[in-house]
Amino acid sequence: MASSSKVDPDHSITSSSPIISTKLSRMDLILRILLFVKTLAAIIVMVTSKQKKDVFPAAHLVVVAKFDHSSAFIYFVVAISVACLYSLVTAVRSAIRPYSHSRTLFFTAFFDALIFGVVASAVGAAASIAYVGAKGNPHVGWSKICNLFDKFCKHIGGSLILSVSASITLIFLMMISTFSLYRRSR
Repeated sequence: MASSSKVDPDHSITSSSPIISTKLSRMDLILRILLFVKTLAAIIVMVTSKQKKDVFPAAHLVVVAKFDHSSAFIYFVVAISVACLYSLVTAVRSAIRPYSHSRTLFFTAFFDALIFGVVASAVGAAASIAYVGAKGNPHVGWSKICNLFDKFCKHIGGSLILSVSASITLIFLMMISTFSLYRRSR
């Protein structure tokens, strides 16, 4: 009669497994807090992007450049706000109770990827409008505005840099989630 207590060496749990899980949990929490800070900063910088310019002083013609004059920038603020809220909720969840079930970890990995897609689409939409603002488009008669509204354009650029950085943080979070899920499946 064969003993049922034999352990397959390929599937055994080593003594270092809990330490790696703890390190990954800490890294997950740190990255989620970092994602919250980056997305919040991107929102603040974008929302405060406003500049007035007196383009024709003799007639007192004042033109205002604000983020809410462009639907792409509005979409950007809404999408980054969703990512900011998501990062706050998942950071609190990660701090209170690290992911102990594979199902929770699967949904976290899924929503990390979903939020990454939302952030990437928002960055693409906002960056395309920012590019037109910086370079113009002579084929359709759009002139560049960043030579007039330099402060406004710097705010937009800063917000885009922060959100690209947030996208990279999301990639690392997806890697941690999927790696942890992979380790549990073995």
